[in-house]
Amino acid sequence: MGLIRLLPRSGAAQPVVEPVNDATPEMPLEEALVEPPVVSEPTHEPEPAEVMPVASPAVQRDDAAPATQGTATHVIALANQKGGVAKTTTTLNLGVALREMGYRVLLVDLDPQGNLTMSQGLNPDVIERSMFDVLVHRIPISEIIEQREADLAVASIDLAGAELALSAMIGRERALEKALAEVRASYDYVLVDTPPSLGLLTINAFVAATGVIVPVQCEYLSLRGLVQLENTLAMVRENLNPQVGVEGIVATMFDGRTLHSREAIEILEENFGELVYRTRIRKTVRYAEAPVKGSSVLKYDPSGAAAEAYRELAREIVAAKEAEDGAQARKHA
Repeated sequence: MGLIRLLPRSGAAQPVVEPVNDATPEMPLEEALVEPPVVSEPTHEPEPAEVMPVASPAVQRDDAAPATQGTATHVIALANQKGGVAKTTTTLNLGVALREMGYRVLLVDLDPQGNLTMSQGLNPDVIERSMFDVLVHRIPISEIIEQREADLAVASIDLAGAELALSAMIGRERALEKALAEVRASYDYVLVDTPPSLGLLTINAFVAATGVIVPVQCEYLSLRGLVQLENTLAMVRENLNPQVGVEGIVATMFDGRTLHSREAIEILEENFGELVYRTRIRKTVRYAEAPVKGSSVLKYDPSGAAAEAYRELAREIVAAKEAEDGAQARKHA
């Protein structure tokens, strides 16, 4: 029996999602998405008096690969409300693939689980300062960036308390956007790994982003989360970041031998058209083995099919961005 088609059908390339204005009381996002009243900024910010000495020096990427194009930094949030859909795997391996192509890449671990940080051989439990301190104590993000396969802004378990700490702050939805301002010009791509929720950390990623890529496991329950994510993005566009939207959907854990996976792809393409990338990330144990070695799959098995899949995805994303940049240049010519 085929998948029950509950996603909205549309003949257009991208579905039109009306902003959600009737959020129920249990949806905490409505409060988070309301822009606080404008107040004058304090003349000075409180000093983070109890911050420990920096564990590693600020990153200066003198050896970074030269930018291959002069366009603005592309900030991509990788998000899906459902967990286990390969967000972290895609963030890391896509970032390393872009680095291989000569782009300057920053990975930002915004997930309290710290899986992206662990995937590069770092222990979140012993990290002294992390994205929590950047968002809450407003230390420079350059002070918590580690040089790995790509530059990595690390996470720690402290991030679990970030939403509570941020909730009382003015401009809480823009904390990541403000933090990235320091280093944004130093990178061509910033990839943000988000937690499996649509809470305040994910909202911060959406506000800072120029676009959102959605990894979707080729299973029905994962497809349903796309509608909820688009509703949240609609509210972000209305209140905080008019430019952000889904720029692509990546089919992950694809198994062409099963009817279920093939039907999931059909539903994705029927409802989202050209937003669905042609590259399919197939199931393989290589994606589970690589983090054990503290590396991406491109380093762990550089000539394997798993590594090549993310190289192909990177080429597809770069080609789409170049086409978009070219169209904007012609428009303003």
